Parts: sequence; C-alpha cells; structure tokens
Amino acid sequence: MTRTTATFLLLIAAFFWGMAFIAQKSAMNTMGPLTFISARYLIGGTLVLPLAWREARKVGHSLSPRQWAFVGVLILSFFLGSWLQQWGLETTSVTNGGFLTGLYVFFVPLIQLVLFRTRPHPVVWLCAPLALAGLFLLSGASVTPFVIGDYLVVASAAFWAIQVYLLGKLAGETAMPLFISTICFLAAGMMAGLAGLALEHPDPVQLQAGWVEIAYAGIFSTAIGFSLQAKGQQYVPPANAAIIMSGETLFAAAGGAIILGERLTPLGYTGVAFLFCAIVAVETIPALQKKPPQAV
Repeated sequence: MTRTTATFLLLIAAFFWGMAFIAQKSAMNTMGPLTFISARYLIGGTLVLPLAWREARKVGHSLSPRQWAFVGVLILSFFLGSWLQQWGLETTSVTNGGFLTGLYVFFVPLIQLVLFRTRPHPVVWLCAPLALAGLFLLSGASVTPFVIGDYLVVASAAFWAIQVYLLGKLAGETAMPLFISTICFLAAGMMAGLAGLALEHPDPVQLQAGWVEIAYAGIFSTAIGFSLQAKGQQYVPPANAAIIMSGETLFAAAGGAIILGERLTPLGYTGVAFLFCAIVAVETIPALQKKPPQAV
C-alpha cells in the first residue's frame, strides 16, 4: 500500500467519525455512556472478527510479550478515551466537545517525543498548531466556560493520543492492524459492558430506543472507521496521522449542514482553510523533501 492510499483511508475514517458525532450526542438521551460504547464496540468487534482471524493466520506469527504489553496499554487507552469522551458529551456543548477532542492533534507528537524519545518530522510542529487553530475557528472561535464535561473530554483527548501512537506503532511492527483493533474493540466493549451493568443498569428499552445511533457507531464508526485507521497507520507516522484524522471536524461540520441545516460562519470557513492546509502540508512537504533516486 502506498502512503497516498493510506492517507486516503485515514480521511475516510475521519469522515465516518465526523458523521458519528451527532449519533454519539443523541444517544445520551436514551442510555448511559458505558452502555453505548459497550454496544458499539461489541458490534464492531464481532463484524471485524472474521477478517482479523484471516489476517492473523496469513501473517503466521504471534505477538511478543513486549507487544502484548503495549496491546494492554492500548486497550486501556481505547476504553478510557471512549468512555471519558462519551461521558463528557452528556454535559459539554457540541462546540466545546468538538474542539477539545481535537487536542489529541498536539498531544500525539508530545507523547512521541517525551515518552518514546522519537522526533516527529519538523513539519508536524507547524501543522499541529495550524490544525488546532482551524479546529478552534471551525468550532465558532469561542469556548464557553468549562463544565465537568469539558474536563472529561480534555482527559479523553490525552488517551486518544496514546491510542493513536500505540496503534500506529503496533500496526507497523506486527502487520496485523485488524487483529489488534479487534482485540481492542471486544476488550473495551466487555469492560464497558461490565462497568455499565454495575453503574448504569441498562435495560432493553434503552437499547431499542437508541438502536439507530448504536448501529451507525458500531458499523461505520467502529468496524469500518477504526479498522481503516489501523490499516492507514501502518504507513503514516502517528503525529502526521493525527493531523490528517483531525479532518473529522470538517466532516462533522458537513454533517451538521446536511442533516441539521447548520451553516458555517466566515470564521468557520477560515478554520476549514487552516485545517485543510495543515492536512495537505503534513503529507506533501515531507514527500517533496525526499531526494529522488539516483540513476544507475
């Protein structure tokens, strides 16, 4: 797979995530956050399981103890990022939630540099702030006074950043992105299910009332979106991938215009331009800097 194709897969994933934001918010009217993420991840994991099994058999090797340890951290980050974000959406505004989730764009290169001692391409330090500025303008260029939900979403962005970095690292090392993703889906779904039974006491009526939101999030956002993320991150560095995937905010705005009839302000269109420039620059500048192969 070429890097251009991988970038396209990440953009498709961002499209499904952006469109899922409305479903995630409306699902909180009928059920608790743990119940919702449990249902979506168990559905998504079950759908991808046959492909993951086929991939593991094709590769023909098992993970090392070190890689399994990273998978454990990945599962925990995936679960906590999902839960805190979904929990935060109960009380935060859509504007704050969308912008604050996008903070993972800046957290990923920091985690890569501080915790794993690897330097991202210098263009990331230009494009990450540009993408954040675009997210801020696209969200209306204002952040209302923080409530508890805002702090939960900020915390979720940190865990999403760990998820993005570790998934890219493991997908590249093992060549089993679907296998690793499916383990995360099913493990996080079961963890959320057990916690939900203890804390939220869900019933079939709640699940029936939110079946549309669960179906979209389980099939498109999880089974397709996160799987495309895993495949794409085999070939795109984590910090670059984070900036590309921040395009989900663009698609969320498009979904708001198509489904809810919302329209962007002039500042919103400026944010679109900033975000688009960041996505294009983070992929084109490193490619242009590569030396052409020498003739022989």
